[in-house]
Amino acid sequence: MDWQHIIEAAGRYMDIAGVAVMVIGAVVSVPMAIRGFRPRHLPPDSAPFSVYRSYRQLLGRSILLGLELLVAADIIRTVAVAPTYESVGVLAIIVLIRTFLSFSLELEITGRWPWQKEPEGASTHASAG
Repeated sequence: MDWQHIIEAAGRYMDIAGVAVMVIGAVVSVPMAIRGFRPRHLPPDSAPFSVYRSYRQLLGRSILLGLELLVAADIIRTVAVAPTYESVGVLAIIVLIRTFLSFSLELEITGRWPWQKEPEGASTHASAG
């Protein structure tokens, strides 16, 4: 097995891992949401999440992680195997779309953009939980 086949296999395995993270995350999120999942960064006196909102947050986290793995797989396959201008252009478009999705999911999950700092009291509650 030569180097190109090894890299292509690594890209395929990263794709499989990304999809698996999203599917397993969707399945595991159901019982966690039903049990009353509560993010650690919330103040202790805040209202409890509904099952629906808990599930959305958990599912969003799974999708974010899965998207990161899928982007890594695209980079491995495109840049490491056959870096042509066309393949790099397609990769750039894919990464832009997935980055937009990641930012949107981050805003949905945490209520702030990835580059915004956490509110002052949130970090103390996270370390205490």
